[in-house]
Amino acid sequence: MKRFLFFILFILSKHVFAQDIVLENVLKPNRDNLFRNIVNNSINRNLSFPLTDSTEENWEDAFRAIAFINYRSPWIDKRLRIPMDSLQYRSTSFQRAILELIYSNYPTQFNKEIRSLLLQTNDSKIFAMCSVCLLKNNTDTTEINYLIETMKIKYNNDKTDPILNELFFQLTPAEEKKIPPYLNEFLEKKYLPGYTLLISFQRQNRNYPGLVLVRDGNGNFIKEDDGSFFSVSQLARSISNLPGYLTNGNTPEGIFRMDGFDHSKGSFIGPTANIQLTMPFEYKASHFFENSTLSDTAWNINRYKNLLPKNFKQYYPMLQAYHAGKAGRKEIIAHGTTIDPAFYKTKPFYPLTPTQGCLSTKEIWSETTGKLLESDQLKLSKAIIKAGGPDGYAIVINIDNKQEPVTIDEIIPFLKLAMQK
Repeated sequence: MKRFLFFILFILSKHVFAQDIVLENVLKPNRDNLFRNIVNNSINRNLSFPLTDSTEENWEDAFRAIAFINYRSPWIDKRLRIPMDSLQYRSTSFQRAILELIYSNYPTQFNKEIRSLLLQTNDSKIFAMCSVCLLKNNTDTTEINYLIETMKIKYNNDKTDPILNELFFQLTPAEEKKIPPYLNEFLEKKYLPGYTLLISFQRQNRNYPGLVLVRDGNGNFIKEDDGSFFSVSQLARSISNLPGYLTNGNTPEGIFRMDGFDHSKGSFIGPTANIQLTMPFEYKASHFFENSTLSDTAWNINRYKNLLPKNFKQYYPMLQAYHAGKAGRKEIIAHGTTIDPAFYKTKPFYPLTPTQGCLSTKEIWSETTGKLLESDQLKLSKAIIKAGGPDGYAIVINIDNKQEPVTIDEIIPFLKLAMQK
């Protein structure tokens, strides 16, 4: 509550609007310098080291930098061949870092080496990452059945590992294509009364931006001055584009606790007020469910399901946030950006920028003055204040697999249907 009250004052101050803030790092000369520094030092210098146990971290930093600026060169391609023959002997951290890069930037390479690692690893997260890398190139029944049987044998048909549960669901094509039931149930007044809701409608293909709406505690969706429904585009895609149940993957589907604004000092998120979210298992169960009688260990999937509308309680995709939190994912928020969108100018989500799994909105900064020109994050923060403040829940849901951004015209029919209830 203290954090919330502090940021109400922050919202009301002139600085929250960020027009008066000048950011040096968005100026074109500084962005150009950053790009050169990333290429010369984070990438080329780190990959120049011989690969040993003591230099693994240098290589990992290079992998992350390559994905971050969406960069490629023949020399990098050649250097990436070096770890492949010894991949199974590398640390888990190194394996994760290179698999993230392969999935995002080299999807058609290294299948032989990935398949070998799949068979040798005992780490369920590495196994899942190998599996999704292989699936990116081959989704026929033979490959899927092979992965399912290999998983059952290696892990003795373990039903307790949240990562394996999510992978098994992903490997079930009939379930993967399942569309959500009755979207209007999330939009009805009787759903989670008394709470502010942030509802982010997304595509299964997170290369295409979603759309976020805001509802107040009385069940009314925030509107613009002209009477139209408030909405802004929101990207739920991570840099790696891995599934949401994996660390650094896309924003998971499901429910998050929304509990306040904060103000990042990070150079890539920027100064605009961000919306704090917590996942299941990230903090106390009593906080997530707003029930002071619950113990810190009172996590129960049925209690989580009770937050879902009736017809979604058995809809498996909406459990992804629960399983991801149980597997250790955390620190997912809704924020703006100061990242140079030029890194991703060839991507369908441009000029939005991907993250490490957060919900990101568009912000455009002047490269000549350093001032904010356009901010959907600021609009979103204002809408949440209008709805009563950031005390409630954020809901992320994939509505279908159209290969285009989500628009308000797609959501309005569900809103009208919900209003009739």
